[in-house]
Amino acid sequence: MASKWAQRFFQMAELVGSWSKDPSTQVGAVITQGNRVVSLGFNGYPHGVSDRADTDDREMKYAKTIHAEENAILFAKRDLANCEIWVTHFPCPNCAAKIIQTGITVVHCPIQTADFLSRWGDKITISESMFVEAGVQVHWVKEPQTTQSNA
Repeated sequence: MASKWAQRFFQMAELVGSWSKDPSTQVGAVITQGNRVVSLGFNGYPHGVSDRADTDDREMKYAKTIHAEENAILFAKRDLANCEIWVTHFPCPNCAAKIIQTGITVVHCPIQTADFLSRWGDKITISESMFVEAGVQVHWVKEPQTTQSNA
């Protein structure tokens, strides 16, 4: 895929992630087929469940949160075979399983920060292993360009 589309999809994932009300981690996901957007998702509580930052402790927040990848998959309401997903943070094992199960064939993700890896490195290793075994390609990007481009 042309780099201008890769840049656009990463910009879109970052924008969608900014819609999350999570004060500590805002994650965005964009599912595409070719250069067409199929679905979007960000991390947050289910529709109708109060998502005020001050209502739950960290453990409860993790229990209630739907991840960006899950939201994008649920919102799509269509077959996702041979689609690709663009994410701001590498998928956890539960999201990796859902990505594999839906038939998404490529995961695009920026190389994660040292801070992120210190907290989630073990889970990333599990997800990577699952993707390899299932034949899902992972495209690590050094630093997606997030500046506006007229390309």
